[in-house]
Amino acid sequence: MSKAFTKETDESDSPDDGDEDVGALPQGFKNYMTPQGAAALREELSRLLKSDRPELVKVITWAASNGDRSENGDYIYGKRRLREIDRRIRFLSKRLDSAEVVDPSQQTSDQVVFGATVKVKNEDDETKTYRIVGIDETDVRNGQVSWISPIAKALLGSKAGDVVTLKTPQGDQDLEIVSVQFQ
Repeated sequence: MSKAFTKETDESDSPDDGDEDVGALPQGFKNYMTPQGAAALREELSRLLKSDRPELVKVITWAASNGDRSENGDYIYGKRRLREIDRRIRFLSKRLDSAEVVDPSQQTSDQVVFGATVKVKNEDDETKTYRIVGIDETDVRNGQVSWISPIAKALLGSKAGDVVTLKTPQGDQDLEIVSVQFQ
């Protein structure tokens, strides 16, 4: 029989695709988040619930009314995309429910803690700036690192003028804390 006439299922087609642990944090870790990060997740959740999902349901309904669903690309793609959206909605809901929002502007410490913007100088006198944020806010290209990342773990608890050691695959690297700010 030609392969064109056999149904191939991929793992994402099953109704229970094992996303129970999606959104689970590592054991013993809190879900710290900045107010901006929480707002971004709430905005995405709202867009998915109020705009993306309802529009997709309309497309799926229209596609289903066209007849044979087994060869209906709009219907098949739409159902798959709907499962992805529903999975993302569950993920965002779990993350926001467990979030502990910490406002960096309310910090009075001179030590590096969650939400700090830290300027460091490495052994080659290169200066880099990192902002310690929540797991869901990580954007390494823009210097936003998760508070459980190796660089953040090395920086946490230090003060301006301190030298910390970052363990990397290339070996240990000393970083001097130039400044600590909370924005």
